[in-house]
Amino acid sequence: MQTVPVTAPHDAVLFVQVNAFTSTPFCGNPAAVCFLSHQRDAEWMQRVAREMNLAETAFVVPQHDGCSLRWFTPTVEVELCGHATLAAAHALWETGRLDPHDRIRFHTCSGVLTAVRNGEWIELDFPATPDEPVDAPFGLVEALGTSPVYVGKSRFDYLVQLDSEEAVRRLQPDFGRLKKVPARGIIATSRSAGADDFVSRFFAPASGIDEDPVTGSAHCCLGPFWSRRLGKQTLRARQISPRGGVLRVCVDGDRVRLEGQAVTMMRGELYA
Repeated sequence: MQTVPVTAPHDAVLFVQVNAFTSTPFCGNPAAVCFLSHQRDAEWMQRVAREMNLAETAFVVPQHDGCSLRWFTPTVEVELCGHATLAAAHALWETGRLDPHDRIRFHTCSGVLTAVRNGEWIELDFPATPDEPVDAPFGLVEALGTSPVYVGKSRFDYLVQLDSEEAVRRLQPDFGRLKKVPARGIIATSRSAGADDFVSRFFAPASGIDEDPVTGSAHCCLGPFWSRRLGKQTLRARQISPRGGVLRVCVDGDRVRLEGQAVTMMRGELYA
């Protein structure tokens, strides 16, 4: 029986799956990074993201002064995503598309975001999204099944402070009810019981993700929140989802620098 070699179409799209905010395979937050030669329409990108079925799929298009970057969950396009930006930077350097010493400029709907290498870590420069204290919206407390110490609201999310790390770990939200809360997602957080400064979990059923493994953009709110309370600009954070992840967070005025590591898990070609 003769074997027929399989060749990819000339317009096949290379994608890389990267686990972000971890140095360990099978941990952190997985993102698919698709390298495009030109802009594609949003409907096509949404279909690809649905096919990938990851918390986020990033689409990267080269520009004269950096790259265009867009992010999609399986159901919606989002305005800001930390872990898929980290994954995109890691993939651009690892595949040789950019020199590891280059600072990357990502042009996004949230402005220009930059990424640089810092040893084994990657540093992202993001806009801060500080919270303001608010009353809990209808159904939030009931959906979480807990009594918060504090409730705030950022540009994107509700932030709920609990009294202990154990209380954050024990949360078993009613995602059907949580989906009705008018926000991108809900951040649950507390002081850490260990060596970290704080811990968090992130729930976004309205965006098609019941629990996100590690959420970089949530730390654009968490960083200023805990910086005010702890009197520190530089913090160590841990997201205590089942997969888990670690971030370094530095608050600098209206910007937040996020540091994380990344691991490539697989590469492939998209023929559609």
